[in-house]
Formats: sequence, C-alpha cells, structure tokens
Amino acid sequence: MKIGMFDSGIGGLTLLKEAFRQLPLEEYHYYADTDHVPYGSHTVDDIRKYSMDAAAFLLEKGCEAIVVACNTATSAAVSLLREKYPVPVIGIEPAVKPALKLREDKRILVVATPVTVREKKLHDLIEREDVHHRVDMLALPGLVNFAERGEFDSPEVKEYLDEELKTLDTGEYSVLVLGCTHFNHFKNVLKDYFDGDICITDGKEGTVRRLKDVLSERKAVSEGKRSVYYYESGRRVDNKERLDFYDRLLEHLDGT
Repeated sequence: MKIGMFDSGIGGLTLLKEAFRQLPLEEYHYYADTDHVPYGSHTVDDIRKYSMDAAAFLLEKGCEAIVVACNTATSAAVSLLREKYPVPVIGIEPAVKPALKLREDKRILVVATPVTVREKKLHDLIEREDVHHRVDMLALPGLVNFAERGEFDSPEVKEYLDEELKTLDTGEYSVLVLGCTHFNHFKNVLKDYFDGDICITDGKEGTVRRLKDVLSERKAVSEGKRSVYYYESGRRVDNKERLDFYDRLLEHLDGT
C-alpha cells in the first residue's frame, strides 16, 4: 500500500523509522515541506494551507493513507484534512495520556513548538486527561532549526537549552514528553538536564500502531518489498547527497 507522510522537514522521519519497524513492507512517500520549515513560526492559517498542499500532492502520487507526521500540523489542520479527503488521515499528538500512566511520583513536562503549545487541541487533551494537574508545557522552537541542519549535540544546542531550561526546576519532573517529532533527535542531550531516571516518551508508536490498525481493517497490509520516495515541498529528492542525508538521519534515530 502507498502511504504518504508529511512534516515541515525532517522531524517526521521519527515516524517513518517507526513505520519501518511495524509495517516493514509498504511503499512510503515522505514529504518534507522544506520551503516552509519550521511550521511553528507560521500562522495557523498558513500551516493549514501547507498541510492541505502536502496532502493533495501525496494523494496525486496515489497514496491511500496520510500520516500527519508533525504535531504542529496535526494541531492546526488534521480536522480539515479529514473533512476534505476520503482516505484515512492519521495525526500525531503529544503522548500525554501514556505519560500520566508511566509515572505518578512527579510532574510531567511537554516540550513542543509554540503553535502546538498554544493550540486548543493540546489544551483540551491535557484538561481531559490531567485530572491532578501534573502537566506543564514549554515551547522549544529553536530545536527545529538545529535538527534541520543535522546539528544535535553541538555547543550551540547546549547553549540554547541552557537558556531555555534555566528557569525550570528540572528535578520536579519524572516524564518528558516530546511534542515535536524533530525533538527525538535530541533525546540524549535532553537527558543531561534532568534526573537520571527521567522517562522520555513521544507519540510515534501509538500513531503508527493506529496506521497499522487502519491497514489491517482494510486488509491492505503489504507483503512485498519496502520502498521509500522523498520529496521536498513537492520536488522529488533524487540526488545522492540529499538521499544520503536522509539515510544518516534515520540511522541517527537508532542511537537515541
């Protein structure tokens, strides 16, 4: 089955990697909207337009399911995508509900983009699930730009996190929820700012599990050979240097 995934950039590779694990034999079309990255710096209306354009492009490629591999785009546009397009549209959201079950001793911190932190979707989720008011939120927009450059543990990354986390009592937290798919690349460096037993979680497994359930319901799980096609804002990625960049990022996720 042809599965389309889109993100503002390379963050959604987190879900692509997980899809390789759970659904290893599908045909994947990955759309990185590099012309507009990061989505978190745009208006909600702009994000909705970019998301609609990405989904339309993937449908033109014959994709039979769309994964919104971006928390910001899910917050802003997933409802509109489901209204407009007849194929299954699976979005990702911060793993607040699982996080609340992981640890009950301390607080939970959700880190995401400014749009995700502001949007009603996340606030509704927290209000619904966080009955004991244990969840805090923090926007870390700079990490998206670092990730797009393939810069994950440089002195500049650490300087940025030093500044953004300096007002937090990080010892209060037992769970860190990554509410942006780009942030998975920073798991190792983020651990250094919290207690040694900090649990770091995100929504990739549940999102791909939902995709797998949808394919199973439709008896559409493939048994052939996996293939992957990359696009950057609608342009096919076919040069070796850029393809190697995507491969390196996928490999980097193995070590996080």
